[in-house]
Order: sequence, then structure tokens, then C-alpha cells
Amino acid sequence: CSSDLYISNVSSATEEWYRHSLRWLPSPTPTDADLRSMVVRMREKGRKASGVNCACRAINSYLHWASGASTKCYAGCAHLKVPKLKEEQRILPTFTVDDIKKLSRHRPKGFQPTRLHVFILTLVDIGCRSSEALGLRWAAVDFDNLLMKLHGKGGKDRLVPFSLELRRHLWRWKKLNRWDLVFPSRDGQWLGRRDQLRDVKLLCKRLGIVPPERTIHAFRHTFAVNYLRRGGSVFHLQKVLGHSSLEMTKRYANLVTEDLQAVHERVSLL
Repeated sequence: CSSDLYISNVSSATEEWYRHSLRWLPSPTPTDADLRSMVVRMREKGRKASGVNCACRAINSYLHWASGASTKCYAGCAHLKVPKLKEEQRILPTFTVDDIKKLSRHRPKGFQPTRLHVFILTLVDIGCRSSEALGLRWAAVDFDNLLMKLHGKGGKDRLVPFSLELRRHLWRWKKLNRWDLVFPSRDGQWLGRRDQLRDVKLLCKRLGIVPPERTIHAFRHTFAVNYLRRGGSVFHLQKVLGHSSLEMTKRYANLVTEDLQAVHERVSLL
């Protein structure tokens, strides 16, 4: 109900996630057989294991709440749970170092091309989510101390550092941008993520770059992988990315193919 939403202080996106996920439940009080049948229906509808697990996290939260438990859910909770499906482990899509060099060396002219260029450099430099960058305001950019205040998931704010090079680009962009938002539309409104995705792909095509899957989010993956590759701590990376748990960040600690090849050249007995 509305009062629960206000008391829990969840975002509209979280509310929609719960609503969409709970539609899969056949009844408010499902049996174990109902839950298994529900998972089968999800798979028959073409949902991937990751999509099923995402919906089931919300459903398990509901089942815990419906059981009347007063503590957080833990492994020994007696209420019914939907078991997690095994997900395919895939290499996270990233841009290559050469791709990033091409993007950083690009010299745009005009309002829209410059905005897009600085938007990309921001994602590459601090590894933020696209929604966090699009919601960024100039008041949250500390040019003196090279810090940005990001408003992330769950309404949580965090301070992240940025480079001198990004400060140079941001300062020049600020002179062209008279609005409060760092990345506004021409009339000062919020930009749509799909519009930015289209423009990023068009720029990649112009520069001879093959954009990876999940193109905009791949900038975040690229930042994280290179952060660890260059000696950054996984604990610090968790803070920078705004992950709620270290397990989410550890995905980036798995060596990518190039790293495995480099190590093998050093250790091979042949």
C-alpha cells in the first residue's frame, strides 16, 4: 500500500520492480508446487535465468514479509522460498583501451556533440551508472577537490573522485551549458537514456569502434576491470561503484582473457 511505500522510502523504480515481479504469483499464499510452476512459466515465456532470479528476489522478499517475520531474511527462515537458478557466467562486455583512446581524442564541436563527449568521458573516468550521470547537477561537482556527489540506487549518495583531465573537459563544457543539470537537453530538461544510447552508438560507428553489448553500461564495466588491472583495491572499487555488497564487485576480479594470456606467457614451462 502507499503508506508502506512511504515508510520504507523505496524509489519509484523499486516499486515498479516489485509490482512487475509479483504479477507472476498465482495467489497471495502460494504453495511450493505453485512456486515451481511459476518458474516453469517464466522460462516458457523466454525469460533468462538471470531475469527469473531477479523477479524471484522480489517474490522471496514478499514471502518473507507475508510470513510475519520481524527479522531480516536468513538461510534458516522457515517460509517458502524460490530457489535460485544457475546462471550462465559470461565475460562482462567492455571497450578496449584503443576504443577509449579514440573516444578521448575525439574533438567535438557544438552543444550536443560536446555534451555527448563529456558524458562518455565521465562514465569512463568515474565508472558511474548512466542514470547517476544524467541526474548530476553542477552543485554536486567539486572542482577544487576533484570530487562528485552521486545520487545512486536506493536513494544513497556517495562521493567519488575524478581526474584532472575530466575536470578540464567539465570546465570547458560548463561554459557552454547554462543549465543546472550537467547533461541537460537543449531546453534544460532531463535527457532520456535511449537518446544517449543512440548517440553513443552513432559516435562509435563514426570513429570505427564496434560497440560491445549493453553499450552504455559497458563503460562502467571497462572502468571497473581497468581499476583492478592497474592495482586498485576491490574494497575501494565497491565504494566507488556504489555496490551494496562485495559479491557484486568481485565479478570484476575474475581475470579477463588478455590477463590470462599475459600470465600464461610468464609461467608456461614451454
